[in-house]
Amino acid sequence: MATIVTGKNTEVKFGQGLPTVIIAERINPTGRKALAEELKAGRLDIVKNDAIRQTEAGAHIIDVNVGAVGVDEVEMLPKAIKTVMEVTDRPICIDSANHKAIKAALEVYPYKALINSVNGKEESMDEILPLVKESGSAVVCLTMDESGIKNDVQSRVSVARKIIQRADSLGIARDDLVFDSLVMTASTDVNSGKITLETMRQIVEEFGVSTTMGASNISFGMPNRELLNIHFITMSIINGLTAPITDPLIDGLIGAMRAADFLAGRDPYGMIYISDYRKK
Repeated sequence: MATIVTGKNTEVKFGQGLPTVIIAERINPTGRKALAEELKAGRLDIVKNDAIRQTEAGAHIIDVNVGAVGVDEVEMLPKAIKTVMEVTDRPICIDSANHKAIKAALEVYPYKALINSVNGKEESMDEILPLVKESGSAVVCLTMDESGIKNDVQSRVSVARKIIQRADSLGIARDDLVFDSLVMTASTDVNSGKITLETMRQIVEEFGVSTTMGASNISFGMPNRELLNIHFITMSIINGLTAPITDPLIDGLIGAMRAADFLAGRDPYGMIYISDYRKK
């Protein structure tokens, strides 16, 4: 079982047993005042620059999120998608909590996108899953529902099961579901990392699906965050992570992922690891 998304003349495939891919996270105004201000002004220079830099750094998929106060996402998200397509051939992850903005973005994206995201709330499944089916996209599935994010493994696995059942009823292929076991901040709950990893492990064991996570959430409030992010991603790879949402510009990240893929049996004979080493 493998998830496939596409860009111009580009196909990215990921799933259990396959090399890990990076969904590049930088085009997101959360915590980035300069980007938020630029988006409010209707400018996309930072978006364009981030798309180029992340592609050059080795990103496989470019996440695009324009959700900031004062920004009309329905208008701005398609513009940002078109801007990113001008400078990279990487597939795009359309990232918005606004289903109308997602629909508008899908109308300008002529390839197979990854939608971020649906969750177990009835409203979310009713709004997003029909868009997934109609467009033939893949979709990130968050393991939360009307009761919020539960702090136990079985509740999150149950949400995954509910989303899969609804997707099955609509004829959405299991390959197109990418599950996010939800990374919470370790500085406020020392068990949060273990809960995420065990949730992921059980979802993979039961359903064999592709997985993702917003890896940097684990390190909020801690010093040397990049070190923690790298180690959490490598730990997650051995537990079934296939496509982290992270910053490919983090020094040492891609090398650590290549090493983890080799040690996890995802890189036969270490050919990708060796090739990456030779390039450097």
